[in-house]
Amino acid sequence: MDLNPPDKIVEMAGNVGQYKANLGVDQLLLRGIMGGAYIAMGAGLCTVCSTGVAQTLGSGIAKLIGASVFPVGLILIILTGMELVTGDMMLLPVAIMQRKATFSQLLKVWTWVYIGNLIGSLIYAFIMAYGPLRTFNKATGEFAVNAFGQTAIKIAEAKVLPYIAGGGLGWMSCLIKGIGCNWLVNLAIVGSMASTSVLGKFFMIWFPIMTFVASGFEHCVANMYFIPAGMLLGANVTTYGWWVWNELPATIGNIIGAVLFVAMVYQYAYGKKI
Repeated sequence: MDLNPPDKIVEMAGNVGQYKANLGVDQLLLRGIMGGAYIAMGAGLCTVCSTGVAQTLGSGIAKLIGASVFPVGLILIILTGMELVTGDMMLLPVAIMQRKATFSQLLKVWTWVYIGNLIGSLIYAFIMAYGPLRTFNKATGEFAVNAFGQTAIKIAEAKVLPYIAGGGLGWMSCLIKGIGCNWLVNLAIVGSMASTSVLGKFFMIWFPIMTFVASGFEHCVANMYFIPAGMLLGANVTTYGWWVWNELPATIGNIIGAVLFVAMVYQYAYGKKI
């Protein structure tokens, strides 16, 4: 299997960032919607596959099983050309450092892809919450939250309530988890550029993404599915709590992880000096 060397990877990242910078709002929004839905597909699968595992095999194995199926989202995005804002948090800064994009283009891409990711995630959260996460109860004649739905509720509450209880330290904990998350996510994206084969890209994406999920880090787009899905099923989480105590710090942390630990490091180490 052939591999692209690091200097070529950095050049490729800048070119991809340049391409994205020149996309129209309609393309960014549409591709962002699909990207958000694809991440939600992985998150929904993670919820289903991890249900009931902790009680029999332990919480560590439950995390491993859920994490091992979650990467399907990013694999779909990269192989089919859709948009994920957490990846753009690395690619656009690289393009700027290579003078292939401007800060205003970065803001355009981040804003519209973020909105698109949110829309796509919410659509899929609705599909899951009123589909596989409920079961028809013949006795009552109603649809009731099933075991998978209960897992979704627990996940949503675990991503908000402990941070609220922790106050300022809780908020910072979420931000730090966001840094770790997008460091790994963008290593997956950089790694996918290293490989020239579909199989190579698959494994280069899979392992870093599995690592971030199993480690318990926070991904702002995944949480656009995890938390609303639980809320739709009755989780004790408000919209304010979701955004202030998870989405906001996770997003800021994701930006720091992408820019500081991947974009700047690789551009400095392997980028052409301009």
